[in-house]
Amino acid sequence: MQWPDLLDQPRPAADRTLTYGADPLQLVDVWLPKDKGPHPVVVMIHGGCWQTEIATRDIMNYIADDLRKDGIAVWNIEYRGVDRGGGYPGTYQDVGAAADLLAGQAKALNLDLTNTVAIGHSAGGHLALWLAARQALPANEPLRGSTPLRIDAAISQAGIADLRAAMKREGHACGTDAPTKMAGDAFALTSPPEMPVSKARQIQFHTDKDRIAPPEYAQSYAADMAKRGVAVETQIHGPEGHVELIAPSSRSWAAQKARIKQLLGQ
Repeated sequence: MQWPDLLDQPRPAADRTLTYGADPLQLVDVWLPKDKGPHPVVVMIHGGCWQTEIATRDIMNYIADDLRKDGIAVWNIEYRGVDRGGGYPGTYQDVGAAADLLAGQAKALNLDLTNTVAIGHSAGGHLALWLAARQALPANEPLRGSTPLRIDAAISQAGIADLRAAMKREGHACGTDAPTKMAGDAFALTSPPEMPVSKARQIQFHTDKDRIAPPEYAQSYAADMAKRGVAVETQIHGPEGHVELIAPSSRSWAAQKARIKQLLGQ
């Protein structure tokens, strides 16, 4: 599957959009199931090489709508990419603020935060893992915030988790400049394999034909975390590629959705 195969389809729309800052990119789309609820919720983070020009949150609309149809609310985050004032610390400040807004809005929107799952695709996979690790940062660290949203499980969809490794991948589609700006030479605050370990469960979904984030990325991250005593669940599906991970009709998405339901107790 190529990007037009997904993005040229009619794009579903969210139920409402909230702001968490003054910048036009500091937004969250909220997807609410039709039934009364309370609804379990998934925090969703798009990829695009950490660059706003490449992708924005609406590429995730298809799977957000699919979850909504199954009674799961979605908190789909927009953020400033490295080309729009993001990088370190701006992108992380955005993702953290957007996630923390969920806690303040949950009661009004009838959302159930008993189990909270974060999911992100490609560069967003890095940010989902980062959001899970953020809650273990020192209490006085500004990126942590005073009351970070508790993340119980993080799902990385073909994530580029290791910024130090990404900075060295000459010829990669995302280049080396974007991960360098995301790292900010502060790997213990920005790169999940070097950040403090939280209690959140970590799960990786990759596909065997993916040229952007091949299964080797997942295997390397899982091995690094195993050395730290952390078991990272890794699933590799196929024959599919990078796009299929966020396409509702794919095998890999069916497996992800089933795992999300398990994590949410459905």
